[in-house]
This record gives sequence, C-alpha cells and structure tokens, in this order.
Amino acid sequence: MLTGVVYALVAGLFWGLIFVGPLIVPEYPAALQSMGRYLALGLIALPVAWLGRRRLKQLSRQDWLTALALTMMGNLIYYVCLASAIQRTGAPVSTMIIGTLPVVIPVFANLLYSQRDGKLPWRRMAPALICTAFGLVFVNIAELNRGLPDFSLWRYLSGIMLALVSVGCWAWYALRNARWLRENPDKHPMMWATAQALVTLPVSLAG
Repeated sequence: MLTGVVYALVAGLFWGLIFVGPLIVPEYPAALQSMGRYLALGLIALPVAWLGRRRLKQLSRQDWLTALALTMMGNLIYYVCLASAIQRTGAPVSTMIIGTLPVVIPVFANLLYSQRDGKLPWRRMAPALICTAFGLVFVNIAELNRGLPDFSLWRYLSGIMLALVSVGCWAWYALRNARWLRENPDKHPMMWATAQALVTLPVSLAG
C-alpha cells in the first residue's frame, strides 16, 4: 500500500509539472518539450520492457502499429498542443480546458461508440456541460481582466484552439486505448502501456 501511495504522489507531481513546465522555460518550443518529455518516458520504459519481454513478444505487427498511433496522438501531439496553448494563454485557461476531459470523454463515447457500448442520456450530462461552459467563460474573463504580458488576440485565440485540439487528442486516445484493452483481454495492461512507451522512444529521438 505504501508503494502505491508513493507512486501516486510521484505521478501527481509529474502530472502537475506539465502545466507549469512550458511557463518555466518559455524559450523552449513546445515540440522540443514534448520530445524531451517522451524521450525520458521511452528510456524509463527500457528496463521495464526487458523484464516483460515475453509478454511483449505476444504483440502482433498490427498491435505495434496501434501502439504507435496511440502514443503519437495521446502523448506527442497532445503535449505539443497543450504546451503551445499554455505558452499562449497561460496555465489557468489551458488547465481549465484540459479539465473538461471527464465530461468530454463521455460525449465522445456517446457519439462514437453508443451503438455498441450503450448511450448515456444527454439530459444526464447537460448539467455538467452547462457548468463546464460557464467555468470556461469565467476563467477567460478573469484572465483577460487581469491582463497578460504582450497580449495578442490572435495568439490568445490560437492558444485556446490548441488546448481544444489537445482535449480531442486525449479523448480519442482514452477511448481507443480502452477499446483495444476490451478487444484483447488476454493482454496485460502494464505490458500494453510499456509497448506504447517503447514506440515513443524512436519517434522522440527522430524529433
């Protein structure tokens, strides 16, 4: 149990850093920050992959291509967009937009997988959608009233668009990843996460 708590604290720390990192080093392009972040992930995954190499051998060529698509969308492209958004709008606005994921994912699930997995009634999601919309409006008003250094309307709006794209990337990743796990119940989730981290390594190196 203590190990689990430690892992949770470390994960929380690193998750929080993704929102302040782009502001700490604004001179570094978002793409470079994304490549460096996931290069580290790929290197960390190497010893884990070696220990679980027997399970990894069970993956087919199509599985590895799926892992590549997932890691590109849910890791690299997602963080490039998020880091760029943070540098353009500031952390509060981008963080608020990313915070809509618990609502956005069920919306995507309703639109894409409702015929197969069932549909959550829209009226049950309406309160959360309305509150989220009001929250986004209020946060943007507060940021604009506070004033941003070197404010540019185009830069600010492009940051919001990039934040929305990052939400779309992560929502797609979450649903597609869950679908693969459901379709492959014989594959261990830890092994699948390791496979995704491994394919991140050569892409990050190339980047």
